[in-house]
Amino acid sequence: MSTDKKEEQAPELKPDQISNAEYSPGIDSVGNSAGAASVGLATGTDGAWNSTVTNGTQGAPLSETTKRELIAALKQNWQREMEGVRTYRDLASKERDATKRGVLEKMADAEARHAQKWERKLAELGVEAPQEERTLGMRFQGWLRRQLGTEAALRQLEGEEDKDIRRYEAQARSINDTEAQEMLREVKRDEESHERIIRDMISPIGPQGMLDVMLHRERWHKRGGGWLGDAIYGANDGLGAVFGIVSGVAGYTGASNSHFVLVSGLAGMMASALSMGSGAYLATKSEREVYQAEIQREKREIEEEPQEEQEELALYYQLKGFTEEESNVLAARMAENPDQLLRTLAHEELGLSEESFPNPWVAAVSATVSTAIGAFIPIIPFFFMQGIAAVIAAALISLLAHFAVGAAKTLVTGRSWVASGMEMTVVGAIEAVITYTLGAAFRVA
Repeated sequence: MSTDKKEEQAPELKPDQISNAEYSPGIDSVGNSAGAASVGLATGTDGAWNSTVTNGTQGAPLSETTKRELIAALKQNWQREMEGVRTYRDLASKERDATKRGVLEKMADAEARHAQKWERKLAELGVEAPQEERTLGMRFQGWLRRQLGTEAALRQLEGEEDKDIRRYEAQARSINDTEAQEMLREVKRDEESHERIIRDMISPIGPQGMLDVMLHRERWHKRGGGWLGDAIYGANDGLGAVFGIVSGVAGYTGASNSHFVLVSGLAGMMASALSMGSGAYLATKSEREVYQAEIQREKREIEEEPQEEQEELALYYQLKGFTEEESNVLAARMAENPDQLLRTLAHEELGLSEESFPNPWVAAVSATVSTAIGAFIPIIPFFFMQGIAAVIAAALISLLAHFAVGAAKTLVTGRSWVASGMEMTVVGAIEAVITYTLGAAFRVA
């Protein structure tokens, strides 16, 4: 393969280009001739993958260690593709929009063909495809993705693809073999192609969607996960607040009065849950009222001075970096649809978007219940145990719950679940030490 060929970038495919006949993400998107494997292993003139993995510069077989690493990578890719098949089909089954559902189904079919190709390559190397893993954690994650919805799930998948790209780059730098390095570069380009496709899927279809892409507008934020995102943050608040109360009261009583700790924890749980619920209701209701008032004002301005509002929108686009001509064209296109112009001006001028405001009652119930559940965890041991044993048990299950909530937050934030879980655990431990110490200090005083 020539140097020019190795530096080619995978062509970017749009969701509306996907079809069962022509779309196969990953391997086929790299553009290798005659259907050769895109992982950079030796290929024959007929495009078949030779069963002997060779060094690209000398023609000598790779070491057994390197070959094992390559096989392990292929198995991992197979597992990821199979999980992708299941994820896309799950999302398609819950998607109401017919267009998006069709794209998701075709993506699932493409992932299945991709996995079959990895399986064939493993067979040519004399290795059987691994058994598909469906652990309890994977099943739970699949359920959470379905609850989050299409955009949140795809946002998380986009983050995973980005991690894969960085891992392949690191492996390509560390392996001192031309053929293995080429394989990793090709696989990296596959992952980059996947990432672009997912990014296109996240962006909404239509003029506003294209504009959002051009302006690099980040649509995902805390509320992007819907009620489940609010529930995760509510559990986080409740767990942290009552864990601090339990630790402080235990320090004050010297862990000698479990009943006092239990009553304090229950009172804290009720106060936290009701406070979070009422706060969520009032906040979301106020936000929606402000939004509706601003929309009405902006609507009157469009009706009274449509040309002036169009010129105002064009100026916003110029501030984004568009030329005057491009800005005028975009603003004129938006002005053809008054409702679209109204929504766009509300976003550009006021930073408001109707999708950012959840239902106040849904927000209230979600915040109340999730906060109560999170707050109840630290006091569970005090129903069954006494003294220092109850305090230790409460600390252990609370720290485990902190890790679980931190890991669950990654479904909303897209961060590493291990890093997020450990961060929450460390914060919870520090909180417990501080509040217990303060409680003990008051007892001594």
